[in-house]
Amino acid sequence: MTHPSLAVIARYADREAALDEVTAWSVEVHLESCADCRSLMAGYATDDTRALLDRIAVGVDRGIATGPAPAPRRRWAPARHRWLVWHLVPWLTMTVAVLACAALLQAVQPAFPSLVALLAPVAPLPGVAVAWSRRHDPAWELIAGTPRSGLAMLLRRTAAVLSVVVPALALASSHTGVSLAVTLLPCLAFTAATIAVGAYAGVRRAAVVLGAAWTLAVILPTVVTADMPVVLQPGSSLGWVLLTLALCGFAAIQAPTFRRLSSRN
Repeated sequence: MTHPSLAVIARYADREAALDEVTAWSVEVHLESCADCRSLMAGYATDDTRALLDRIAVGVDRGIATGPAPAPRRRWAPARHRWLVWHLVPWLTMTVAVLACAALLQAVQPAFPSLVALLAPVAPLPGVAVAWSRRHDPAWELIAGTPRSGLAMLLRRTAAVLSVVVPALALASSHTGVSLAVTLLPCLAFTAATIAVGAYAGVRRAAVVLGAAWTLAVILPTVVTADMPVVLQPGSSLGWVLLTLALCGFAAIQAPTFRRLSSRN
């Protein structure tokens, strides 16, 4: 570490001395991390400067003594900010409302293919899409620059989304008689696919593309033909399990990608 000379420190401490901006800035940066130079600079302080510092210290002590007591830190607050953010709430509310409507329509038209099973793969996508999106998170740039950001942050928020969507799907399935394997396994597979594809295209775009593809390839043909697709039959459970595991492994390999501040997020 290169320390400024005593002459430079003396000129910096003297308000009347002329010191160019570059030198003054370098001295300020150095003083932030060097206690020895701060002690030297204190020795060059004038009587007026010491009196001013004493008045400031007295005012700060008085403000601390007469001010309100600091609010106790809530232990659950850090966990809440790490696992769930308020901008997810409207999307989760919408998802639960759509699943409730699907269960109600299934009760009215029991002969029609299960709408709960058809919507299960895309149910978590809106919440996952905004879990790591600069367009929907007001503090995205601030959070993206922290050590705990990236895939770890996305997985925590995705887990918060699934903690709401999965019970809603289980409840809707129990009321409509649909197998849990037909609803929960595709839900987890599409969640993993969104994260895996999001490593290249961004999580929001991946969710939009996967949701549109499922709607065009499965939901619309099922509505037209009234026949449950093969991918949602009970025998397809093993395929969904293998697909989910493969996508989870691929997403784990691409973890460094989520730490880049890309405009596609």
